[in-house]
Amino acid sequence: MIPFSRLAAIGGVPLLEFYSHWLVLFWCLGGYLLGSLATAIFVSRALGLPDPRQAGSQNPGATNVLRLGGKKAAALTLLGDLLKGLLPVLLARLIGLPAWGVALVALATFLGHLYPVYFGFRGGKGVATTLGILLALSPYLGLATLATWLLVFAASRVSSLSALLAAITAPLYAWFLLASPSLRWLVVVLALWVLWRHRSNIQRLLRGQEGAFRRP
Repeated sequence: MIPFSRLAAIGGVPLLEFYSHWLVLFWCLGGYLLGSLATAIFVSRALGLPDPRQAGSQNPGATNVLRLGGKKAAALTLLGDLLKGLLPVLLARLIGLPAWGVALVALATFLGHLYPVYFGFRGGKGVATTLGILLALSPYLGLATLATWLLVFAASRVSSLSALLAAITAPLYAWFLLASPSLRWLVVVLALWVLWRHRSNIQRLLRGQEGAFRRP
């Protein structure tokens, strides 16, 4: 017997499916607005540091904040950016959104970090926020990607190279650790976008001009 809730419909769409679509849309908007909160800018203002968009590498991310303000400021920035990616996606999973809905929420959150509505759509490169998203999708996926970043950075001391190799390997990990095709493709899209945001770093690496990280 078909449940009454499945019989009731709006415009031919079952009520449960109708409200599920609106819930996904609402969650995507919330994820984008949360992602738009530029942690690096808030931390820099709170600690009296230069605007990371105008100093150092001019990237509002944890690595640039580390150069400008030290480990405490960088740790706060990293934590904030990671939580921005983790919380909306984790909550989307907990409330039972379908895999395609979780993927859209993750993508909206990621785009909020890259193109924040509060700061003229000029955001970071998305590495820490992507890590938060991956941890929310699968702790093993997030930890494997983080381990890749740490190993490359320990060997090279080049943050951009670490991010690039972590982005390249993340879809490979996702293939084995995620069952949903929607989520696997999400990781591919995130990885490609991270690579695109690092295109100037890639050019410097190819020219041998991307120096190892050193605090001033």
